[in-house]
Amino acid sequence: MSAYQFSLSPLTGAAPIRLSDYRGRPVLVINTASKCRFTNQYEGLQALYEKYRQAGLALIGVPSDDFAKQEFALADQIAQFCMVNYGVSFPMAAKAHVAGDAAIPLFKWLAEEGGVNAPPRWNFHKYLIGMDGKLVGFWPSIVGPDNKLITDRIEEELAKVTAPV
Repeated sequence: MSAYQFSLSPLTGAAPIRLSDYRGRPVLVINTASKCRFTNQYEGLQALYEKYRQAGLALIGVPSDDFAKQEFALADQIAQFCMVNYGVSFPMAAKAHVAGDAAIPLFKWLAEEGGVNAPPRWNFHKYLIGMDGKLVGFWPSIVGPDNKLITDRIEEELAKVTAPV
C-alpha cells in the first residue's frame, strides 16, 4: 500500500487531487486551520513550497475543523483567507476530518503507517511522503515548516529525484 492510491477532493475546482500524480516526488501533506495559533505556519509552508517546488517538492494542505473548530465553514472563505493573508499557491484539499474514526482514508493510512505518534493531535501536523509513496516522516504542530528536521528530510528525498538510477 502507498499514498498513491488516495485522492482528495479539491477546495476549489472540480478535478480531484490524486496523489498518484505526484509519483516519484516527495509530498508534504499538512492538516490546516485558518483560526489557529499555528495558522502563521502558512507563511513558512508557502516559503518552503517556493524554495523546493522546482526541485520536485509538492505540498497539499487539508483544512480541518477537528481541533477546536478553528476552520471557516465555507470553501470560498478558506481559499480567500489563505490567498489574501499568505499567498498560498500550493494545492488545498476540501475541508475534511483528519482525526479519529471519521478521518478521511489518506489520514487513516498516514496514522497507521506512522504508528502511535502519527495521528494529528492538532492543526498543522505535517507528513512527508517519499518518492515511493511511503510515509518517511511526520512532525507535530510545534515543529515549524522551516525547522531543520523537516528541511533536511525534504532535501534527502529531493536528492533521490535528481540522483542517477
